[in-house]
Amino acid sequence: MFAVADGVSGARRPEFGAIEACRTSVERMLHLLSAGDGPLDFRDVLLRAAERLRQLAQWWQGGREPEPGEVAGMLATTLVAGVVRPDPAGPVAELCRVGDSGAWVLDRAAGRYQALFGAKTGSGSPVVSNVVTPLPHVPDPLERTVVRLEAPLTLLVGTDGFGDPLGDGDGQVGALFARQLATPVSPPWFAHLLDFSRETFDDDRTLLAVWPHPGAPAT
Repeated sequence: MFAVADGVSGARRPEFGAIEACRTSVERMLHLLSAGDGPLDFRDVLLRAAERLRQLAQWWQGGREPEPGEVAGMLATTLVAGVVRPDPAGPVAELCRVGDSGAWVLDRAAGRYQALFGAKTGSGSPVVSNVVTPLPHVPDPLERTVVRLEAPLTLLVGTDGFGDPLGDGDGQVGALFARQLATPVSPPWFAHLLDFSRETFDDDRTLLAVWPHPGAPAT
């Protein structure tokens, strides 16, 4: 189970929005998983996270009910949340997102990346859009996806501080991570890899990686 968030820089307290969105979504996913084995109700998860942001904004305003724009202006954040569950044919990842954080499947054998959500650039466009529609907005329809993590695939979930320099994965950043993440690495080395330097790309970076374990039981 995981949640990755990136507070929107234009908000006044985005770090608190990111923390509470992650905390609330993980708590809600735990509750939903304990209630059954069916597909996760991600709308419920995101609505709970958005409600938590509203409550926090209300508390900071001394109990006054905030307008949606006030909540966003104070606590706006992106969010990618999901779970990886065992399956006899291979682990299955279910994910949803709000905003421009991303998720990818890395084929470690081929060194190729598959974006699980839409890219910032349009087809053939060199222009990157920085327009973000984050929590507390909950889109309709939701952006959600399901992917099976068969070997040699690795699931990557990260903020645009990683996704923007990664691009389509054909450059130096893509080559670096495809080579270094061929097998699980230690947390210090993982942090070292993420602290790369590339001109014009200096946004905050968060990255999570999930490697299927070849010796893990199927259920």
